[in-house]
Amino acid sequence: MARYLVGVDNGGTMSKAAVFTEDGRELAVAGRKVELVELHSGWSERDMNAMWAGSAAAIKEAIEKSGVDASEIACVCCTGHGNGLYLIDADGNPVRAAINSMDGRAAAIIDQWTTDGVDAKALPKTAQCIWPAQPNALLAWLRDNEPESIKKADSLLMAKDYIRFKLTGNVNMELTDMSGTSLMNVVTGQYDDEVLEIFGISEMKRLLPPLVKTADVCGKVTAEAAAATGLSVGTPVAGGMFDIDACGLASGCVDERQFVIVAGTWGNNQYIAREPLVDAGLFMTSCYSIPGWYLMLEGSPTGAGNLEWFADEFLKDKKELLKLQGGGSAYGWADAEVAKMTPQADDPIFMPFLYGSNVGAPVKSAFFGLENRHSFNDVMRAVYEGCIFSHNYHLQRLYAFRDKPEVVRLTGGAAKSPVWVQMFADIFQVPVEVPDGTELGAMGAAVAAAVACGIYDSYESAVAAMCRVARRHEPNPELAAVYAARYQRYLKYVDALKSCI
Repeated sequence: MARYLVGVDNGGTMSKAAVFTEDGRELAVAGRKVELVELHSGWSERDMNAMWAGSAAAIKEAIEKSGVDASEIACVCCTGHGNGLYLIDADGNPVRAAINSMDGRAAAIIDQWTTDGVDAKALPKTAQCIWPAQPNALLAWLRDNEPESIKKADSLLMAKDYIRFKLTGNVNMELTDMSGTSLMNVVTGQYDDEVLEIFGISEMKRLLPPLVKTADVCGKVTAEAAAATGLSVGTPVAGGMFDIDACGLASGCVDERQFVIVAGTWGNNQYIAREPLVDAGLFMTSCYSIPGWYLMLEGSPTGAGNLEWFADEFLKDKKELLKLQGGGSAYGWADAEVAKMTPQADDPIFMPFLYGSNVGAPVKSAFFGLENRHSFNDVMRAVYEGCIFSHNYHLQRLYAFRDKPEVVRLTGGAAKSPVWVQMFADIFQVPVEVPDGTELGAMGAAVAAAVACGIYDSYESAVAAMCRVARRHEPNPELAAVYAARYQRYLKYVDALKSCI
Protein backbone atom coordinates (compact mmCIF):
# COMPACT_ATOMS: atom_id res chain seq x y z
CA MET A 1 0.00 0.00 0.00
CA ALA A 2 1.23 3.49 -0.82
CA ARG A 3 2.28 5.67 2.08
CA TYR A 4 1.99 9.45 2.08
CA LEU A 5 3.11 12.21 4.42
CA VAL A 6 1.55 15.55 5.38
CA GLY A 7 3.60 18.57 6.43
CA VAL A 8 1.89 21.57 8.05
CA ASP A 9 3.68 24.93 8.26
CA ASN A 10 2.46 27.96 10.21
CA GLY A 11 4.74 30.86 9.35
CA GLY A 12 4.59 34.59 9.87
CA THR A 13 1.83 35.24 7.34
CA MET A 14 0.47 31.90 6.06
CA SER A 15 -0.83 28.55 7.29
CA LYS A 16 0.11 25.92 4.71
CA ALA A 17 -0.19 22.18 4.28
CA ALA A 18 1.30 19.86 1.69
CA VAL A 19 1.04 16.16 0.80
CA PHE A 20 4.20 14.28 -0.15
CA THR A 21 5.11 10.82 -1.39
CA GLU A 22 7.63 8.85 0.64
CA ASP A 23 10.36 9.79 -1.88
CA GLY A 24 9.66 13.49 -1.35
CA ARG A 25 7.51 14.36 -4.37
CA GLU A 26 5.12 17.19 -3.58
CA LEU A 27 1.61 16.17 -4.69
CA ALA A 28 -0.48 19.13 -3.53
CA VAL A 29 -0.26 22.31 -1.49
CA ALA A 30 -2.91 24.53 0.07
CA GLY A 31 -2.72 27.60 2.27
CA ARG A 32 -4.68 30.21 4.16
CA LYS A 33 -3.53 33.72 4.98
CA VAL A 34 -3.06 34.51 8.67
CA GLU A 35 -4.64 37.80 9.67
CA LEU A 36 -2.29 39.78 11.88
CA VAL A 37 -3.66 42.29 14.38
CA GLU A 38 -1.69 45.34 15.54
CA LEU A 39 -3.61 46.90 18.42
CA HIS A 40 -0.76 49.27 19.24
CA SER A 41 2.46 50.36 17.59
CA GLY A 42 4.99 47.53 17.80
CA TRP A 43 2.42 44.88 18.74
CA SER A 44 1.64 41.88 16.53
CA GLU A 45 -1.00 39.27 17.38
CA ARG A 46 -3.13 36.58 15.75
CA ASP A 47 -6.34 34.77 16.64
CA MET A 48 -5.43 31.21 17.65
CA ASN A 49 -8.83 29.73 16.78
CA ALA A 50 -8.65 31.34 13.33
CA MET A 51 -5.14 29.96 12.84
CA TRP A 52 -6.34 26.44 13.65
CA ALA A 53 -9.32 26.85 11.33
CA GLY A 54 -7.01 28.02 8.54
CA SER A 55 -4.59 25.16 9.14
CA ALA A 56 -7.39 22.59 9.19
CA ALA A 57 -8.85 23.98 5.97
CA ALA A 58 -5.43 23.92 4.31
CA ILE A 59 -4.87 20.29 5.34
CA LYS A 60 -8.30 19.29 4.02
CA GLU A 61 -7.80 21.09 0.71
CA ALA A 62 -4.32 19.66 0.19
CA ILE A 63 -5.56 16.10 0.76
CA GLU A 64 -8.48 16.63 -1.64
CA LYS A 65 -6.23 18.16 -4.32
CA SER A 66 -3.70 15.33 -3.99
CA GLY A 67 -6.30 12.65 -4.68
CA VAL A 68 -4.78 10.58 -1.88
CA ASP A 69 -6.98 8.42 0.32
CA ALA A 70 -6.56 9.79 3.85
CA SER A 71 -6.19 6.24 5.18
CA GLU A 72 -2.91 6.01 3.24
CA ILE A 73 -1.34 8.96 5.06
CA ALA A 74 1.30 7.44 7.31
CA CYS A 75 2.11 10.46 9.47
CA VAL A 76 1.53 14.18 9.95
CA CYS A 77 4.17 16.60 11.17
CA CYS A 78 3.92 20.32 11.97
CA THR A 79 6.42 23.16 11.81
CA GLY A 80 6.06 26.89 12.35
CA HIS A 81 7.59 30.16 13.37
CA GLY A 82 9.54 30.17 16.60
CA ASN A 83 9.08 32.42 19.60
CA GLY A 84 6.08 34.59 20.24
CA LEU A 85 3.62 33.18 22.75
CA TYR A 86 0.64 30.81 22.55
CA LEU A 87 -1.12 30.31 25.89
CA ILE A 88 -3.94 27.84 26.55
CA ASP A 89 -5.98 27.20 29.69
CA ALA A 90 -6.61 23.88 31.41
CA ASP A 91 -9.42 23.11 28.95
CA GLY A 92 -7.18 23.77 25.94
CA ASN A 93 -8.81 27.08 25.04
CA PRO A 94 -6.72 30.11 24.05
CA VAL A 95 -6.18 32.45 27.00
CA ARG A 96 -5.76 35.45 24.70
CA ALA A 97 -4.63 36.16 21.16
CA ALA A 98 -1.26 34.66 20.27
CA ILE A 99 1.67 37.05 20.19
CA ASN A 100 3.78 36.87 17.04
CA SER A 101 7.54 36.65 16.64
CA MET A 102 7.71 40.25 15.30
CA ASP A 103 6.15 41.72 18.46
CA GLY A 104 8.02 44.49 20.26
CA ARG A 105 5.92 45.25 23.35
CA ALA A 106 8.53 43.83 25.74
CA ALA A 107 11.40 45.99 24.44
CA ALA A 108 11.72 47.88 27.74
CA ILE A 109 12.09 44.59 29.62
CA ILE A 110 14.90 43.51 27.28
CA ASP A 111 16.60 46.89 27.73
CA GLN A 112 16.42 46.53 31.52
CA TRP A 113 17.71 42.96 31.47
CA THR A 114 20.59 44.04 29.25
CA THR A 115 21.42 46.99 31.50
CA ASP A 116 21.37 44.71 34.54
CA GLY A 117 23.58 42.09 32.86
CA VAL A 118 20.86 39.44 32.95
CA ASP A 119 21.54 38.46 29.34
CA ALA A 120 25.23 37.86 30.01
CA LYS A 121 24.43 35.80 33.10
CA ALA A 122 21.98 33.59 31.17
CA LEU A 123 24.15 33.16 28.05
CA PRO A 124 26.22 30.12 29.19
CA LYS A 125 22.98 28.17 29.55
CA THR A 126 20.68 29.68 26.89
CA ALA A 127 23.41 30.19 24.23
CA GLN A 128 21.50 33.05 22.60
CA CYS A 129 20.77 36.73 22.60
CA ILE A 130 17.50 37.97 24.07
CA TRP A 131 14.90 40.00 22.20
CA PRO A 132 11.37 41.31 22.83
CA ALA A 133 9.39 38.55 21.10
CA GLN A 134 10.92 35.70 23.09
CA PRO A 135 8.52 34.04 25.54
CA ASN A 136 10.70 34.89 28.56
CA ALA A 137 10.23 38.63 27.97
CA LEU A 138 6.58 38.26 26.93
CA LEU A 139 5.74 36.29 30.07
CA ALA A 140 7.34 39.00 32.19
CA TRP A 141 5.37 41.64 30.27
CA LEU A 142 2.06 39.80 30.75
CA ARG A 143 2.80 39.31 34.44
CA ASP A 144 3.24 43.07 34.80
CA ASN A 145 0.51 44.22 32.41
CA GLU A 146 -2.03 41.37 32.02
CA PRO A 147 -1.86 39.33 35.24
CA GLU A 148 -5.28 37.86 34.50
CA SER A 149 -3.84 36.17 31.37
CA ILE A 150 -1.05 34.54 33.35
CA LYS A 151 -3.55 33.43 36.02
CA LYS A 152 -5.78 31.73 33.42
CA ALA A 153 -2.88 30.08 31.57
CA ASP A 154 -2.12 26.40 32.04
CA SER A 155 0.41 25.74 29.25
CA LEU A 156 2.79 27.67 27.03
CA LEU A 157 3.12 26.51 23.43
CA MET A 158 4.73 27.57 20.18
CA ALA A 159 2.76 27.91 16.93
CA LYS A 160 3.26 24.37 15.67
CA ASP A 161 2.81 22.88 19.15
CA TYR A 162 -0.63 24.46 19.31
CA ILE A 163 -1.61 22.93 15.96
CA ARG A 164 -0.29 19.54 17.09
CA PHE A 165 -2.36 19.89 20.26
CA LYS A 166 -5.46 20.61 18.16
CA LEU A 167 -4.76 17.50 16.09
CA THR A 168 -4.14 15.13 19.02
CA GLY A 169 -5.45 16.69 22.23
CA ASN A 170 -2.02 16.15 23.85
CA VAL A 171 0.00 19.04 25.30
CA ASN A 172 3.76 18.95 24.71
CA MET A 173 6.55 21.37 23.90
CA GLU A 174 9.03 20.22 21.25
CA LEU A 175 12.77 20.61 21.85
CA THR A 176 13.97 22.58 18.81
CA ASP A 177 11.34 25.28 19.31
CA MET A 178 11.81 25.46 23.06
CA SER A 179 15.58 25.72 22.67
CA GLY A 180 15.11 29.05 20.88
CA THR A 181 13.04 30.68 23.62
CA SER A 182 15.63 31.42 26.36
CA LEU A 183 13.47 29.32 28.70
CA MET A 184 15.75 26.27 28.92
CA ASN A 185 19.34 25.10 29.01
CA VAL A 186 20.32 24.59 25.37
CA VAL A 187 23.66 22.94 26.22
CA THR A 188 21.98 20.12 28.20
CA GLY A 189 18.73 20.08 26.21
CA GLN A 190 16.69 20.19 29.42
CA TYR A 191 14.61 22.60 31.46
CA ASP A 192 16.73 24.42 34.04
CA ASP A 193 15.28 26.21 37.07
CA GLU A 194 18.25 28.57 37.18
CA VAL A 195 17.41 29.96 33.72
CA LEU A 196 13.97 31.02 34.93
CA GLU A 197 15.48 32.43 38.13
CA ILE A 198 17.94 34.55 36.16
CA PHE A 199 15.08 36.17 34.24
CA GLY A 200 12.98 36.57 37.39
CA ILE A 201 10.16 34.38 36.11
CA SER A 202 10.48 31.25 38.26
CA GLU A 203 6.72 31.22 38.79
CA MET A 204 6.28 30.47 35.06
CA LYS A 205 7.72 26.95 35.43
CA ARG A 206 4.19 25.57 35.84
CA LEU A 207 3.45 26.62 32.23
CA LEU A 208 6.21 24.50 30.64
CA PRO A 209 4.84 21.26 29.12
CA PRO A 210 6.81 18.00 28.87
CA LEU A 211 9.52 18.09 26.20
CA VAL A 212 9.39 15.87 23.12
CA LYS A 213 11.68 15.50 20.12
CA THR A 214 11.05 16.17 16.44
CA ALA A 215 10.43 12.58 15.35
CA ASP A 216 8.63 11.40 18.50
CA VAL A 217 5.08 10.24 17.84
CA CYS A 218 3.13 12.53 20.17
CA GLY A 219 -0.38 11.28 19.64
CA LYS A 220 -2.94 10.43 16.98
CA VAL A 221 -5.53 12.45 15.11
CA THR A 222 -8.73 12.69 17.13
CA ALA A 223 -12.24 12.30 15.73
CA GLU A 224 -12.85 16.04 16.10
CA ALA A 225 -9.63 16.93 14.28
CA ALA A 226 -10.35 14.34 11.58
CA ALA A 227 -13.70 15.98 10.86
CA ALA A 228 -12.03 19.37 10.49
CA THR A 229 -9.03 18.27 8.42
CA GLY A 230 -10.07 15.27 6.36
CA LEU A 231 -7.36 13.17 8.00
CA SER A 232 -8.22 9.68 9.23
CA VAL A 233 -8.84 9.14 12.92
CA GLY A 234 -5.75 7.58 14.47
CA THR A 235 -3.17 8.98 12.01
CA PRO A 236 0.13 9.38 13.91
CA VAL A 237 1.36 12.95 14.54
CA ALA A 238 5.07 13.65 15.05
CA GLY A 239 6.60 16.20 17.41
CA GLY A 240 7.54 18.64 14.68
CA MET A 241 10.13 21.39 14.71
CA PHE A 242 11.08 25.06 14.61
CA ASP A 243 10.73 26.22 10.98
CA ILE A 244 14.45 26.95 10.71
CA ASP A 245 15.06 23.24 11.36
CA ALA A 246 12.44 22.26 8.81
CA CYS A 247 14.07 24.39 6.12
CA GLY A 248 17.44 22.95 7.14
CA LEU A 249 16.24 19.38 6.64
CA ALA A 250 14.53 20.20 3.34
CA SER A 251 17.80 21.78 2.18
CA GLY A 252 19.72 18.60 2.92
CA CYS A 253 21.46 19.95 6.01
CA VAL A 254 22.70 16.83 7.83
CA ASP A 255 26.28 17.88 8.67
CA GLU A 256 28.51 20.94 9.05
CA ARG A 257 29.20 21.33 5.31
CA GLN A 258 25.81 22.84 4.47
CA PHE A 259 24.91 26.50 4.85
CA VAL A 260 21.21 27.39 4.70
CA ILE A 261 19.38 30.69 4.29
CA VAL A 262 15.67 31.10 4.96
CA ALA A 263 14.50 34.27 3.24
CA GLY A 264 11.01 34.65 4.65
CA THR A 265 9.31 37.03 7.08
CA TRP A 266 12.45 36.55 9.15
CA GLY A 267 15.77 36.48 7.33
CA ASN A 268 17.60 33.49 8.84
CA ASN A 269 21.12 32.30 8.10
CA GLN A 270 22.32 29.05 9.64
CA TYR A 271 24.60 26.03 9.83
CA ILE A 272 24.88 23.03 12.18
CA ALA A 273 27.72 21.57 14.26
CA ARG A 274 28.30 18.88 16.86
CA GLU A 275 29.29 21.35 19.57
CA PRO A 276 27.09 24.25 20.69
CA LEU A 277 28.60 27.67 20.06
CA VAL A 278 28.12 29.95 23.05
CA ASP A 279 29.24 33.47 22.18
CA ALA A 280 27.80 36.91 22.81
CA GLY A 281 28.57 37.76 19.18
CA LEU A 282 26.17 35.10 17.88
CA PHE A 283 22.43 35.64 17.67
CA MET A 284 21.34 32.14 18.64
CA THR A 285 22.39 28.55 19.15
CA SER A 286 19.57 26.03 19.44
CA CYS A 287 19.08 22.26 19.38
CA TYR A 288 18.73 20.82 15.87
CA SER A 289 16.20 18.18 14.86
CA ILE A 290 18.92 15.57 14.40
CA PRO A 291 19.94 14.42 17.91
CA GLY A 292 23.49 15.40 18.83
CA TRP A 293 23.60 18.43 16.53
CA TYR A 294 23.18 22.13 17.27
CA LEU A 295 21.99 24.88 14.95
CA MET A 296 23.87 28.20 14.87
CA LEU A 297 21.79 31.07 13.55
CA GLU A 298 21.98 34.73 12.70
CA GLY A 299 18.54 36.10 11.94
CA SER A 300 16.16 39.03 12.25
CA PRO A 301 12.73 40.16 10.98
CA THR A 302 14.42 42.00 8.10
CA GLY A 303 13.73 39.55 5.29
CA ALA A 304 11.26 39.03 2.47
CA GLY A 305 8.39 40.49 4.49
CA ASN A 306 9.67 43.89 3.39
CA LEU A 307 8.86 43.11 -0.25
CA GLU A 308 5.46 41.74 0.72
CA TRP A 309 4.73 45.09 2.40
CA PHE A 310 5.91 46.94 -0.72
CA ALA A 311 3.68 44.84 -2.99
CA ASP A 312 0.65 45.23 -0.70
CA GLU A 313 1.04 48.99 -0.44
CA PHE A 314 2.34 50.04 -3.85
CA LEU A 315 1.37 47.34 -6.34
CA LYS A 316 -2.36 47.28 -5.62
CA ASP A 317 -3.23 48.80 -8.99
CA LYS A 318 -0.90 46.39 -10.77
CA LYS A 319 -2.58 43.44 -9.02
CA GLU A 320 -6.01 44.63 -10.16
CA LEU A 321 -4.80 45.21 -13.72
CA LEU A 322 -3.25 41.76 -13.94
CA LYS A 323 -6.47 40.28 -12.59
CA LEU A 324 -8.49 42.03 -15.29
CA GLN A 325 -6.04 40.83 -17.93
CA GLY A 326 -6.65 37.25 -16.92
CA GLY A 327 -3.87 36.34 -14.55
CA GLY A 328 -0.29 36.81 -13.55
CA SER A 329 1.07 37.95 -10.22
CA ALA A 330 2.39 41.30 -9.11
CA TYR A 331 5.52 39.54 -7.89
CA GLY A 332 6.08 38.06 -11.36
CA TRP A 333 5.69 41.51 -12.89
CA ALA A 334 8.12 42.97 -10.35
CA ASP A 335 10.65 40.20 -11.07
CA ALA A 336 10.48 40.93 -14.80
CA GLU A 337 11.04 44.65 -14.23
CA VAL A 338 13.94 44.14 -11.83
CA ALA A 339 15.55 41.62 -14.21
CA LYS A 340 15.90 44.39 -16.82
CA MET A 341 18.04 46.49 -14.48
CA THR A 342 21.76 46.47 -13.74
CA PRO A 343 23.01 47.76 -10.37
CA GLN A 344 24.64 51.18 -10.46
CA ALA A 345 26.88 52.70 -7.81
CA ASP A 346 24.50 55.61 -7.16
CA ASP A 347 21.19 53.72 -7.13
CA PRO A 348 19.01 54.28 -4.02
CA ILE A 349 19.46 51.97 -1.05
CA PHE A 350 16.66 50.57 1.13
CA MET A 351 17.02 49.82 4.83
CA PRO A 352 14.81 46.73 5.49
CA PHE A 353 13.78 47.49 9.07
CA LEU A 354 9.98 47.64 8.77
CA TYR A 355 9.50 44.92 11.41
CA GLY A 356 12.65 45.34 13.45
CA SER A 357 16.40 45.72 13.01
CA ASN A 358 19.51 43.57 13.25
CA VAL A 359 22.04 46.30 13.97
CA GLY A 360 21.86 46.55 17.74
CA ALA A 361 19.52 49.53 17.78
CA PRO A 362 15.79 50.06 17.06
CA VAL A 363 16.36 51.86 13.76
CA LYS A 364 13.55 52.30 11.25
CA SER A 365 13.28 51.73 7.51
CA ALA A 366 14.38 54.38 5.05
CA PHE A 367 15.41 54.97 1.45
CA PHE A 368 18.77 56.70 0.99
CA GLY A 369 20.16 58.38 -2.10
CA LEU A 370 16.90 59.12 -3.91
CA GLU A 371 17.11 61.71 -6.69
CA ASN A 372 14.48 63.07 -9.03
CA ARG A 373 15.91 60.96 -11.88
CA HIS A 374 15.12 57.74 -10.05
CA SER A 375 12.03 55.78 -11.06
CA PHE A 376 9.50 53.58 -9.30
CA ASN A 377 11.47 50.56 -10.53
CA ASP A 378 14.68 51.91 -8.96
CA VAL A 379 12.89 52.07 -5.62
CA MET A 380 11.42 48.59 -6.07
CA ARG A 381 14.79 47.11 -6.95
CA ALA A 382 16.26 48.73 -3.84
CA VAL A 383 13.80 46.75 -1.69
CA TYR A 384 14.94 43.46 -3.26
CA GLU A 385 18.57 44.43 -2.70
CA GLY A 386 18.17 45.81 0.82
CA CYS A 387 16.79 42.52 2.10
CA ILE A 388 19.88 40.73 0.76
CA PHE A 389 22.21 43.29 2.33
CA SER A 390 20.59 42.47 5.67
CA HIS A 391 21.26 38.76 5.07
CA ASN A 392 24.85 39.64 4.15
CA TYR A 393 25.19 41.50 7.44
CA HIS A 394 24.33 38.26 9.24
CA LEU A 395 26.63 36.19 7.03
CA GLN A 396 29.61 38.35 7.85
CA ARG A 397 28.94 37.74 11.56
CA LEU A 398 28.76 33.97 11.00
CA TYR A 399 32.03 34.01 9.06
CA ALA A 400 33.71 34.97 12.33
CA PHE A 401 32.91 31.44 13.55
CA ARG A 402 33.29 29.33 10.43
CA ASP A 403 34.74 29.31 6.91
CA LYS A 404 32.89 30.85 4.01
CA PRO A 405 30.72 28.11 2.46
CA GLU A 406 31.31 26.69 -1.01
CA VAL A 407 27.59 26.91 -1.71
CA VAL A 408 24.48 28.30 -0.03
CA ARG A 409 21.06 26.62 -0.05
CA LEU A 410 18.25 29.20 -0.19
CA THR A 411 14.66 28.61 0.97
CA GLY A 412 11.70 30.82 1.90
CA GLY A 413 9.54 33.12 -0.17
CA ALA A 414 12.50 34.75 -1.94
CA ALA A 415 13.60 31.36 -3.31
CA LYS A 416 10.53 31.34 -5.58
CA SER A 417 11.98 34.27 -7.55
CA PRO A 418 14.89 33.31 -9.87
CA VAL A 419 15.66 37.00 -10.24
CA TRP A 420 15.98 37.47 -6.50
CA VAL A 421 18.02 34.28 -6.07
CA GLN A 422 20.49 35.49 -8.71
CA MET A 423 20.86 38.74 -6.78
CA PHE A 424 21.70 36.71 -3.66
CA ALA A 425 24.43 34.87 -5.59
CA ASP A 426 25.81 38.10 -7.07
CA ILE A 427 25.89 39.97 -3.75
CA PHE A 428 27.35 37.03 -1.77
CA GLN A 429 29.66 36.00 -4.66
CA VAL A 430 28.86 32.40 -3.70
CA PRO A 431 26.84 29.87 -5.75
CA VAL A 432 23.25 29.61 -4.51
CA GLU A 433 21.18 26.43 -4.84
CA VAL A 434 17.41 26.21 -4.45
CA PRO A 435 15.99 22.94 -3.09
CA ASP A 436 13.25 21.28 -5.09
CA GLY A 437 9.66 21.93 -4.00
CA THR A 438 7.45 24.93 -3.44
CA GLU A 439 6.95 24.62 0.33
CA LEU A 440 10.24 23.79 1.99
CA GLY A 441 8.98 24.18 5.57
CA ALA A 442 6.28 21.58 4.96
CA MET A 443 8.84 19.44 3.13
CA GLY A 444 11.16 19.44 6.16
CA ALA A 445 8.22 18.45 8.33
CA ALA A 446 7.48 15.58 5.94
CA VAL A 447 11.10 14.37 6.27
CA ALA A 448 10.65 14.17 10.04
CA ALA A 449 7.26 12.48 9.59
CA ALA A 450 8.93 9.80 7.46
CA VAL A 451 11.44 9.12 10.26
CA ALA A 452 8.73 9.18 12.94
CA CYS A 453 6.62 6.51 11.27
CA GLY A 454 9.57 4.31 10.33
CA ILE A 455 9.65 4.78 6.56
CA TYR A 456 13.32 5.71 7.04
CA ASP A 457 15.53 4.73 9.95
CA SER A 458 17.44 8.02 10.12
CA TYR A 459 17.26 11.66 9.08
CA GLU A 460 20.27 11.10 6.84
CA SER A 461 18.55 8.33 4.87
CA ALA A 462 15.29 10.31 4.70
CA VAL A 463 17.06 13.41 3.38
CA ALA A 464 19.00 11.34 0.83
CA ALA A 465 15.78 9.82 -0.50
CA MET A 466 13.48 12.85 -0.32
CA CYS A 467 15.50 16.04 -0.90
CA ARG A 468 16.83 17.33 -4.22
CA VAL A 469 18.21 20.56 -5.71
CA ALA A 470 15.98 22.24 -8.29
CA ARG A 471 18.42 24.81 -9.68
CA ARG A 472 21.80 26.46 -9.11
CA HIS A 473 22.70 30.12 -9.62
CA GLU A 474 26.35 31.01 -10.24
CA PRO A 475 27.54 34.46 -9.15
CA ASN A 476 28.45 37.04 -11.79
CA PRO A 477 32.01 38.17 -10.93
CA GLU A 478 31.55 41.32 -13.02
CA LEU A 479 29.07 42.60 -10.40
CA ALA A 480 31.29 41.89 -7.40
CA ALA A 481 32.86 45.35 -7.19
CA VAL A 482 29.66 47.37 -7.56
CA TYR A 483 27.82 45.26 -4.98
CA ALA A 484 30.74 45.42 -2.55
CA ALA A 485 30.71 49.23 -2.83
CA ARG A 486 26.95 49.39 -2.42
CA TYR A 487 27.10 47.16 0.67
CA GLN A 488 29.63 49.54 2.22
CA ARG A 489 27.20 52.41 1.52
CA TYR A 490 24.48 50.34 3.23
CA LEU A 491 26.66 50.00 6.33
CA LYS A 492 27.32 53.75 6.40
CA TYR A 493 23.58 54.42 6.23
CA VAL A 494 23.05 51.98 9.11
CA ASP A 495 25.49 54.08 11.18
CA ALA A 496 23.65 57.22 10.12
CA LEU A 497 20.31 55.82 11.30
CA LYS A 498 21.80 54.70 14.59
CA SER A 499 23.13 58.20 15.21
CA CYS A 500 19.60 59.62 14.86
CA ILE A 501 18.16 57.60 17.76
